[in-house]
Amino acid sequence: MGERTVHFCPACGHAVESRLAFGRIRPVCSSCGRIHFDDPKVAAGVLVLQDGKVLLVRRALEPQQGRWSLPAGFVDADEDPRLAAERECREETGLEVETTGVLDVFSGREHPQGADIVLVFTATRVGGTLRPGDDADAVAFFDPDGLPELAFQATRRSIERWLDRSDATRPAT
Repeated sequence: MGERTVHFCPACGHAVESRLAFGRIRPVCSSCGRIHFDDPKVAAGVLVLQDGKVLLVRRALEPQQGRWSLPAGFVDADEDPRLAAERECREETGLEVETTGVLDVFSGREHPQGADIVLVFTATRVGGTLRPGDDADAVAFFDPDGLPELAFQATRRSIERWLDRSDATRPAT
């Protein structure tokens, strides 16, 4: 998707122009010379299981409105990503969770306002009451054989990763 568009210098307010800087074409201020580096947006989410089912939220807003995803959201600049994942789960599902490990790390922005890096943690439920909140209009646990229409590559790939691990630990029949 490339860098987010920058038209003016955040330091002095003058117009920027595209120039080669540090091996890439970047916005450079025509007045003070400040080079703009497009810092990545980071999101964190959780894969929560209960009775062999995965916790998903239905998105109430675009992008991907009406599709289902793992509870997830942006990490604030001063926030531990594990705590951000736990916070997002609480805000979107009403559940208190505790992260237990890293499931995977994904990269690649899917839409202009999206994250460049998505950290997905495994987590266990430690409390709360299941109810939709924040930018989710529904929340439920789904059997792997009855998944709804999923939003975002990170959600699809996380569920695939979970299912691959589950298959590896199941006894052969």
